[in-house]
Parts: sequence; C-alpha cells; structure tokens
Amino acid sequence: MTKTPSLSRLFLFCGLACAFFLAVGASAQAAPKKAPTKAASEKSVEHTAPEKASATETQHLSVLKNGANIRSGPEATKEILWTVFKGYPLQVTERKGKWAHVVDFDGDKGWITTDLLAKEKTVIVKAATANLRVGAGKDYEIAAEVKHGVVFKTLTTEGDWVKVKHADGTTGWILGKLLWPNILP
Repeated sequence: MTKTPSLSRLFLFCGLACAFFLAVGASAQAAPKKAPTKAASEKSVEHTAPEKASATETQHLSVLKNGANIRSGPEATKEILWTVFKGYPLQVTERKGKWAHVVDFDGDKGWITTDLLAKEKTVIVKAATANLRVGAGKDYEIAAEVKHGVVFKTLTTEGDWVKVKHADGTTGWILGKLLWPNILP
C-alpha cells in the first residue's frame, strides 16, 4: 500500500519553497543599482516651466515594462541615470509634455516618459528585511523573509498591514511602515 503525504506536510513544503524563492530568488528583481548622480553644477538647466502634478490625483505609479530608463531630463537624448523593471513604484512630482519627473523609494530623482508608466499600485520593501506573514498581525506565522528592494502588487489593507502579491504568485501580509509608498490611510 502506498503512503500519501498529509495535506499539512504538502502546505509546509510549499511554504518553505516560497520562502526560499522570496529570500533568495526574488532578489533578482530587487531595486536597480544606480549611477552616481551629477553635482548641481553639472546638471542641465530647464528653460520651460513644468506642470505640477495635481494634488488631488494619485501620483504613485508603477513602471509598465522591464528596461525602462530614468533620465536626467525630459528628453530621450538626456543621460540615462538608471534602468528599472516592470512594476517598480515611482512617485510623480511634475509633468512636462509626455514626460514625468519622478522620485523613487531612495529619494533619487529623474525623468521617465509617461508611455512607460502604469496605474497599477505596487510597493517596494524599504527596510533591510521584512517578514511576509500569513495574516495581518505580528502573531501570525512568518511565511518568508523578504529583502530590501523587492516589489509587490498591493491587494488590500487591514489596520497597519498591507496584503501583497509577488510576481511569482506568493501572497502575504507585510507591516505597512516597511513599504514604500505608504498606502495606509
């Protein structure tokens, strides 16, 4: 007679596999390394007044595709400061034509064409590590430890907690103060 593993062992195995991939494998989509920014004397001067982002509309957007360039100015010929991947969250501070001036979770600034921005809400882990839990609270089991710079899609909130989903399909809850941008009320 063949012995079948219990359902709880199967869930434990799946949970451990997810934890391994989030702790080790998810770092492949961690925050991009950025080139040093130029000194103020080296930065180009803009000659037209940019449009300020509306205070009433949500200005946290995500990047639409992998390999999107963040540039030093609102033109395709400007220097590439760094490259970001699909889902990377950015805050729009102003717009100039088809370009958006953005800030990321480290406070770094640059320009991206608005054609590469999506309205999908994502967050990034700003702490060195964060616990991904099975429920909204510190009393819930830790499903995985997540590294700095890992991006998640937001699903819902409960109190100080945000339910998130990783690109690999793993879901769980992370304390909101460990994420950027702050989406809690």
